[in-house]
Amino acid sequence: MNRISFASGIVPEAGPVETILAAAAGEFDATGLWVEPEKWTSGTLADARKALADTGLELLDVEVIWFKPNDDLDAHKALIDIGAELGAKNVLCVSSDPDMVATAARLAALCEHAEGSAMRVALEFGIFTEVKNLTMALAVLDAVAHPLRALLIDPIHVDRSGSAISDIANVPAALLPYAQFCDAFADRPDPADFNAIIIDAVDLRQQCGEGGLPLKALHQALPPDIPLSIELRSKALRDSYPDFGERAKAVATATRQWLSTNEMDGTG
Repeated sequence: MNRISFASGIVPEAGPVETILAAAAGEFDATGLWVEPEKWTSGTLADARKALADTGLELLDVEVIWFKPNDDLDAHKALIDIGAELGAKNVLCVSSDPDMVATAARLAALCEHAEGSAMRVALEFGIFTEVKNLTMALAVLDAVAHPLRALLIDPIHVDRSGSAISDIANVPAALLPYAQFCDAFADRPDPADFNAIIIDAVDLRQQCGEGGLPLKALHQALPPDIPLSIELRSKALRDSYPDFGERAKAVATATRQWLSTNEMDGTG
């Protein structure tokens, strides 16, 4: 069964230590952290490092580096530095810069900055960004051509962008150090309605198996045993489980049940 990681988006109300403790309460194998470098102090870093050590959790990823036209690379490098201090395996990156050449150049610069830390710089595509689909993401990564570059797959963005699962199956495993996972409604938001797209992504995700996405096919297309960050941003989940630990337990239980059912069916 895939190792599962607690995505920070499950508890957007939580700070870093609260996120780590929730992941541990839910018995996840790893966790992610939301990092805003300008808000992190040496104390924040020390507290997060201690919580990771105390729980024994791996830090699968930190997020988010968000490219914008003419932005400051130093701020993005600071996020990588924090992730490296904590032993993160990956950093999540998206781009709102329509210039794909500039996006590739920034991504390459961050890969170079991450050298020595073993962190992968994972580019996520989605219709809410300028790298809107799998084809565009792969073109950027081809231009980067650095061994630390990576691709991040998220089921909701695969579906909403119209990216083909058969094409994901052809992505080299070396580009996929981890993936996100969740379910969602089959009905897609209007691609011209940015607010609807954001609400769909941050409030309406569903537990694995409870929505209408072709999760079994996507799971089969991914490399075997790939770690899965359970990116379950859901208002219903937040309202039903105000306690972070209970929320984490509900997500972990549903996810592992879905993965186990897949294995028994011989489809995973």
